[in-house]
Amino acid sequence: MNLSEYIKLALRALRTNKVRAILTMLGIIIGVSSVILLVSIGTGLQEYVTTQFQSLGANTIFVMPGKIDLKNMQSAGTSMMTVSKLEVSDIEDIQRGSSVVAFASPAVAGAGIITYRGKTISTELAGIWENYFQIMNFTAESGDLIRQSDVERTRKVIVLGDKPATDLFGDSDPVGSYVSLGGVRYLVKGRLAAKGSGGAMGANIDDHAFIPYTTALRQFNQSKPYMIVVKTLSQADVEQASVDINRVLLRRLKEDDFTVMKQTDLLNTITQFLSVITVALGGIAAISLLVGGIGIMNIMLVSVTERTREIGLRKAVGATPRDILAQFLIEAIILSLFGGIIGIIIGALGSLALNAVIKTYITPWSVMLASGFSALIGIIFGVAPAIRASKLDPIEALRYE
Repeated sequence: MNLSEYIKLALRALRTNKVRAILTMLGIIIGVSSVILLVSIGTGLQEYVTTQFQSLGANTIFVMPGKIDLKNMQSAGTSMMTVSKLEVSDIEDIQRGSSVVAFASPAVAGAGIITYRGKTISTELAGIWENYFQIMNFTAESGDLIRQSDVERTRKVIVLGDKPATDLFGDSDPVGSYVSLGGVRYLVKGRLAAKGSGGAMGANIDDHAFIPYTTALRQFNQSKPYMIVVKTLSQADVEQASVDINRVLLRRLKEDDFTVMKQTDLLNTITQFLSVITVALGGIAAISLLVGGIGIMNIMLVSVTERTREIGLRKAVGATPRDILAQFLIEAIILSLFGGIIGIIIGALGSLALNAVIKTYITPWSVMLASGFSALIGIIFGVAPAIRASKLDPIEALRYE
């Protein structure tokens, strides 16, 4: 018998037991669709974060208090508790000490409870200089941004990110309204255009509000900037600026007192972190493929028992053990391949459906891996039942009841 005859014979056997074939394929279908779906979610998250980082500009540098090891993200979290030793005067020193620094702004941060007409929301609040918006490539959707005069005069004005503006005002323009921040009235001066996630340490910038730096010092009862944000003249100047900033700050501070983080370093670290998560998700989903393979083996072993008389009859009319082995092995491979194809379709449709809620991206490697793995499972887990069928004694098989 040639290969086409083996395939026809296997398909005929599967059509005869449609329900059993579908149940056998179910494990593979779930496994393949899970791999594709979970990997597409992880990859989509990577693409989204990368896009948002790029929108903030690759020539941005963050000077943070304490020593942050970007290779160990856990240390980044503990550094948030570090007492800042940075000073506003460091900004002037940085600008004098580096010819490639375009702008620099101090920043203080804290949680803000904002109230408007009975509605109360919690958001991240940042106190900044007027040039912070240029550094971070922010634009106003309506109204105006914080100006130098607001900082100099410690004005109680606030610029809302897209999320708090929407939560408090819905579709209405918030500019000109007064909100309460910690029991103090603030005039809403502007509303920022939406940007999404991807700010420093992966924060959601749309869920921020901004007030003048001097006002924030009073609001939070602080005296030092928590962070200094720097923008270089161009992306090519980032490395030189980092060296200059380190050199300038080490005149006054110790090496463990601060960390200079480039936007590209943050992006690379977060991308690597998300890549590990994506692979882990795919690996977890791949376990269900193994379960599906075991299911195929179990059903095929049962099938061998049920079809003992058929096997004996085939051997009696001239079928060799090699023919029986090939028939059952091809049946297992076909079940895996069909299950893989259906799983790919379901996974792709699920990814497209989720894309309306969260960004997903189907990668060719995940499809090839899932489909290839499903075919391999058919071969591996189909071998034992096929060998068992091929070794049946024809006389004993014909007597089987």
